[in-house]
Amino acid sequence: MRLAGQGLRCVRGGREVFAALDFSAESGEAVAVVGPNGAGKTSLLRLIAGLLQPAAGTITLHGGDDEMSLAEQAHYLGHRDALKPALSVAENLDFWQRFLGGERADADESLSAVGLAHIAHLPAAYLSAGQRRRLSIARLIAVRRPLWLLDEPTSALDTAGQQMFARVVAGHLAGGGIVIAATHLPLGIDTRELRIGGKV
Repeated sequence: MRLAGQGLRCVRGGREVFAALDFSAESGEAVAVVGPNGAGKTSLLRLIAGLLQPAAGTITLHGGDDEMSLAEQAHYLGHRDALKPALSVAENLDFWQRFLGGERADADESLSAVGLAHIAHLPAAYLSAGQRRRLSIARLIAVRRPLWLLDEPTSALDTAGQQMFARVVAGHLAGGGIVIAATHLPLGIDTRELRIGGKV
């Protein structure tokens, strides 16, 4: 599987964020998108996820499921954790499994993998910022998709949480998945760097 972008141009609010951007990522590879604030790291992830349309250029996924769009084969993990506070940890994960559809993994195993099985009954309103991020990461495991688009994925995670994240991502890559992560921080995994310069 290969994800590729060619000649990408992004314009937001009448301002050109980046232009003539090329990138690629192969199965089993993690790419860290780095650059200063405002350079377009989040915008690039949103373009790949289909949440924004490029002003120019193309994004293609070779070797994926021809019956599904690129967006349907990708997980997008943004800054907001998108949890329903009145639902329990387990109920939130069940909601996302039903909403996203596709091939589901065992929910209990997904929560165990991120260290939340012991509080599966707890309403999400009571979770700390780090626990909320762990539950968002569980969503990546609970519904299997080959492409993970992660925006500052280790934010709010303590050292143990960062180590957990690295294990989860390593497992995804070992299964042939692709990770594109916008980040200011080391991810604890081997990555190839894609630098975006940005304009002030």
